Amino acid sequence: MTSAPWPAPFAPTPLDATVTIPASKSLTNRYLVLAAVADGVSRLRAPLQSRDSDLMIAALRALGAGIEEVPGAGSVPDLVVTPIPAGFTATAEVDCGLAGTVMRFVPPLAALLTGTVTFDGDPAARVRPMAPIVAALEGLGVRVEDGGDGLMPFTVHGTGTVRGGHLAIDAGGSSQFISAILLVAARFDGGLHLEHSGTSVPSVDHISMTVQVLRSLGVTVDDSTTNHWIVRPGPIAAFDVLLEQDLSNAGPFLAAALATRGTVRIPNWPLNTTQVGDKWRTILPQFGASVTLDDGVLSVTGGPEILGVDISDTSELAPSTAALCALASGPSRLRGIAHLRGHETDRLAALVAEINALGGDAVETDDGLIINPAPLHGGLFHSYEDHRMATAGAIIGLAVPGVEVEDIATTSKTMPAFPQLWADMVAQTAPVGISGRG
Repeated sequence: MTSAPWPAPFAPTPLDATVTIPASKSLTNRYLVLAAVADGVSRLRAPLQSRDSDLMIAALRALGAGIEEVPGAGSVPDLVVTPIPAGFTATAEVDCGLAGTVMRFVPPLAALLTGTVTFDGDPAARVRPMAPIVAALEGLGVRVEDGGDGLMPFTVHGTGTVRGGHLAIDAGGSSQFISAILLVAARFDGGLHLEHSGTSVPSVDHISMTVQVLRSLGVTVDDSTTNHWIVRPGPIAAFDVLLEQDLSNAGPFLAAALATRGTVRIPNWPLNTTQVGDKWRTILPQFGASVTLDDGVLSVTGGPEILGVDISDTSELAPSTAALCALASGPSRLRGIAHLRGHETDRLAALVAEINALGGDAVETDDGLIINPAPLHGGLFHSYEDHRMATAGAIIGLAVPGVEVEDIATTSKTMPAFPQLWADMVAQTAPVGISGRG
């Protein structure tokens, strides 16, 4: 049954809010994969609880990893992971849902086992690009049974080892294709020399995250040559790690400061991080916001108006960025995000359709969007089963009365508590006497 549309809270006065964000999905799922092939028992402290992380846990359990919830220091239980036993034989079906990290990170791990593992997911997942993963595994000597279209479903036939060596793939569609192979490359017999054969890789920050996490666990990775990654074979050290909060998911809440001309604070913001969401500190000032990081608290205060911008490579931050562009007083252009057409939905087409349906003026370009100022009105903002589309609608709803978001529950992909966190934030208004939006 389809749930009723969610009335996006309208904020008639500026916010003055503090919000704590759950853990990073990107880090949680990377560490889960690495724990499954580590040389001992690992512990993830305060990991993300979401559909994507639940799917990853289920996938790794199906492949032989032991994953147990244990009490943690906060409200979220920790995860203790016992790695997949040596010589484990798997016959499994993995439900990837709509999680790119599951559908792309787990097949190379499955190739290290003996047996057959079939990967499938939601209907929308069956159109997400998978050809580079299939080609990579076949290039490493792994048999993959698919329909020849580079899409799910497909089956990986593992023999217990992967030879490694030199591998060239075109990862122009997603940085996840690179990260997927790198995560388990140290377990290949000959290590790996991975080469990107295309023109450019989108979202390179996510690859940097993968490389840094690997190095922190004792894996030797040489990325000194552009588009080349050399991983030496060897063990992956067991670990005990406290997960950072998800800085990408913090974006809608920070954007709320601009949409309401108020202030939003996020505590426990890391001073140094590999998360792409740290780019909010440089993106939001371009919209006219004041941004400070003081003693671990990131504070964002909106200016008297939202300025138009010209920004490149906003990656997964693009939907929230586009929502601000739709509320801006001047024209905006987002560049370098053509790969968003292959995300949970075609995000470029979806953003244009939904912004324009509310009276906006947005058009697609070859590699992004142009969004011009236009008076917006209420209406239904479709989510396309995409969590970042749903949160983009929530941002616009702060400034435009009468916006409803279809299927707000899709935010459970990475942040199940989003509707409640959003409502709690909107309830925190600035003191009487501070003027609202002009």
